[in-house]
Amino acid sequence: MITTTAEYALRAAVCLAQHHPDPQTTALIAEGTKVPPDYLSKILQSMVRAGLIGSQRGRHGGFTLVREPARITVLDVLASVDAAPQRIRKCPLGLKGHITLCPVHKLVDEAVAHSERAFSSANLEELSKSARGSVPLCEAKT
Repeated sequence: MITTTAEYALRAAVCLAQHHPDPQTTALIAEGTKVPPDYLSKILQSMVRAGLIGSQRGRHGGFTLVREPARITVLDVLASVDAAPQRIRKCPLGLKGHITLCPVHKLVDEAVAHSERAFSSANLEELSKSARGSVPLCEAKT
């Protein structure tokens, strides 16, 4: 259900939350989260375009969350990389007789709705606190 991109985005977001508000370079995030740097770079750019994180070039640059970790949900992170669960609003098969969702599609939609609620109720502050010292959710540097 969760793509590799989504998992890597969550790892990066938790890492940024643990170091908030200090900027983190791609190299530091990649090392702490065990995400390949080239792949991570693309994910971070998607998160910047979505307005979830900011980037600063230069000597003291890097990536930072644009809001407090408590105000960023897991669903926000998933949406930033186009990995948020998608609700089923109409029959995916396009069957004319399915004005309402059939039992199979209704069951899938309910499962997606449950996931959406769970992802909306969890925020980065909670995850970062519970993930302390848990590689690959960011190996804190001391």
